[in-house]
Amino acid sequence: MTIKEAILKSLDEINDLTTYMDIYNHIVKNNYYDFGTAKTPASTISALLGDFIRNGDTRVKRIKQEGGTYSYYLTKNEQNIGIDILSGATETQTTKVTKVDKAKTFDERDLHKLLSSYLKNTGTYSKTIFHEQSNGKDNNQIWTHPDMVGIKFLNLQTKASQNFLKSINRVDTFKMSSYELKKEINSDSELKKAFFQAVSNSSWANYGYLVAFEFSDSLNEEMARLNQSFGIGIIELNANPYQSKILFPAVYRDLDFKTIDKLCKINKEFEKFIEQTEKLMTASEKYVSGAEKELDEFCDEYFANDTEVEKYCKEKHIPTEQE
Repeated sequence: MTIKEAILKSLDEINDLTTYMDIYNHIVKNNYYDFGTAKTPASTISALLGDFIRNGDTRVKRIKQEGGTYSYYLTKNEQNIGIDILSGATETQTTKVTKVDKAKTFDERDLHKLLSSYLKNTGTYSKTIFHEQSNGKDNNQIWTHPDMVGIKFLNLQTKASQNFLKSINRVDTFKMSSYELKKEINSDSELKKAFFQAVSNSSWANYGYLVAFEFSDSLNEEMARLNQSFGIGIIELNANPYQSKILFPAVYRDLDFKTIDKLCKINKEFEKFIEQTEKLMTASEKYVSGAEKELDEFCDEYFANDTEVEKYCKEKHIPTEQE
């Protein structure tokens, strides 16, 4: 594995707040990476951890401790760390990274695996919905179907609280999202067409998002206005999916079950997604892990490590920051 993959694996296994020295010692102890003749390998670990934060990689977060030192942890393990420790102290990078201006030779659907990887890192299961597989020949079905759907479950730490919430209102145990995905949006007319397609396709969901690999900087003011008026969130997707950013957050809405029913009737993949979701929600404690695995296997694939991301982008001709 690469040195960055060794850092991520160590953070995952430590599963708590930890220092760069503890991460270095964990890597050495488990032979995850050969530092060879490097004179200051621990300092290299410290610098790379800083790179995760500076580059806006959403997998890693850090907290400033007394004395100016930092402790690090994986975002996905956040629930295992006491809220009193994390409250108000987490640092992430929010500056916008400018993409390299290159001719785009990839397909829009090549971006789906990048988005699914970004969403998986946030605890969201996602699935591509192919509108061309739906019943009927209506050309306007692209204004009915989202490109991708996602669901995130409320992860309470005790069985008592989980069962209590389910007994009161099962709808509050999960949130469903809709994603309209584009390669690039460079003009006001392109933005409005894509944005209102996202509005139309997400009417059923708790959250609706417009996602693009590239937005023109000149559109920031209009994106802010549309977001404020209609509540659709906007995500800028990155070739490194973990550096993707929510430019404008989505506004919560209640689920529209009539539209969900309509989508289930016309698209079998969407219906299966709802079925798998319901199966996990209603599974008894004995069968939860099996239902969770089944949902994960049904949903879109995602990357296991950075090496896979780099290889995929190269194969699909998706431009990266290094190019």
